[in-house]
Amino acid sequence: MEVIKTTVLLVLLSVLLVSLGGYFGGANGTLIALLLVGGMNFYAYYYSDKHVLNHYKAVELTDTRHFVYQMVRDLAYKANLPMPKVYIIPQNIPNAFATGRNPQNGVVAVTQGLIDLLNPEEVKSVIAHELAHIRHYDILTGTIAATIAGAISAIANMMQFGAMFGGNNQRGGHPIIMILLAIILPIAAMIIQMTVSRTREYAADEAAAKLVGTPVHLQNALQKLDNYARRGDLRDATQETAHMFIINPFAGHDISFRELFSTHPSTKNRIERLSKVRV
Repeated sequence: MEVIKTTVLLVLLSVLLVSLGGYFGGANGTLIALLLVGGMNFYAYYYSDKHVLNHYKAVELTDTRHFVYQMVRDLAYKANLPMPKVYIIPQNIPNAFATGRNPQNGVVAVTQGLIDLLNPEEVKSVIAHELAHIRHYDILTGTIAATIAGAISAIANMMQFGAMFGGNNQRGGHPIIMILLAIILPIAAMIIQMTVSRTREYAADEAAAKLVGTPVHLQNALQKLDNYARRGDLRDATQETAHMFIINPFAGHDISFRELFSTHPSTKNRIERLSKVRV
């Protein structure tokens, strides 16, 4: 079901891009925007894992006797995945993320704070969630969504510039309407992009529950992580990397309206959805 939702949302983004690009810049304008934004996202797709690991000063875990390494190895085997690299982030904020452009280049990173806060079964469920992201190619899906949304924003900026300086009147667009569209359409694209991200979180939650054999441990882990996030300790957390983590590190600042622009569903909704998972 989540795969269908993701596909529909990506198609909707694509239709929005083609419609906007065709109206304003024609096929050439759409292609230029896609190439520009696609190039930036292509670089991020291949190299963002190294940048984010460096940003968080992550240390590769090579000790095969470490219980986190053993958990990743056992779960990867059970999920029929290549063994990903494992990193420990030496910070007290409890969180975890997965990165890597495909399963062969997968990375699972957990913070020391997560290891200290959760019990072993809860840590295992969080790792299973991150492996699900790798298995589902969610990094690729997120990159595609970001590329299309970015292209829409680029075209909208050109539209706004053209409306203000009278460069697009020949296409029959009223300047005020064009400016409004240039404001509204990127927001709509961002909402769809964030909805794709939240959909993939739900799918990873369900896959993790099935992989470990119960949703209970992940439910408990999410509640503990959410409680911690609401304390407001956001050291080293950034909006650019928040989407990578198992839970939004800015959860303590969320309100219902802002969830439209959030990469993660609310913890309450995730726990409720997990209670309906049949393993």
